[in-house]
Amino acid sequence: MTFSARAAAAAVAVLLAVGPGAVPPAVAGGAETSAPPERGAAEAARLAAWRWPLDSFRITHPYAAPAHRYGPGHRGIDLESAGEDMVRSPAAGVVAFAGPVAGRGVVTIDHGGGLVTTLEPVSGMPVPGTRVAAGDPVGSIGHGGHAAPGAVHFGVREHGEYINPMLLLGDLPRAILLPCC
Repeated sequence: MTFSARAAAAAVAVLLAVGPGAVPPAVAGGAETSAPPERGAAEAARLAAWRWPLDSFRITHPYAAPAHRYGPGHRGIDLESAGEDMVRSPAAGVVAFAGPVAGRGVVTIDHGGGLVTTLEPVSGMPVPGTRVAAGDPVGSIGHGGHAAPGAVHFGVREHGEYINPMLLLGDLPRAILLPCC
């Protein structure tokens, strides 16, 4: 099954909020998710400026935070394209790095405010220093790395620490504590 960017975010948000197999009727019926009403205008504007780096995809490997800074984990999201292979900037910024790393093409974009994204593998990359807007092409899906062929790894760092990219896309639900028994 493939998703549009918004539908994929909503589906992952549901899985994170209620677990696999339990889909609230509003989401099952195709309702779109939105930011909670208590978020301020500045936060809503920041989230509105972010988009998925692929237009149509499925999430093949979600973010998995490591137990500690150097521990194992998955510091990003792997997205398998379900259409064109164009990789786009998730937000406005400046290309800080574009080149090969360990045999695969990597594009790093500095978005200001301590936010930096990394997209890999990417081919046909822009020149470092290039300004990009949200949605601007930064290359096409390349080969190599840990992501499956036809997939892109989307990682985000905030002040040097990896965070879940979905936090910037506005579709990560709040944690809900459930009774243990």
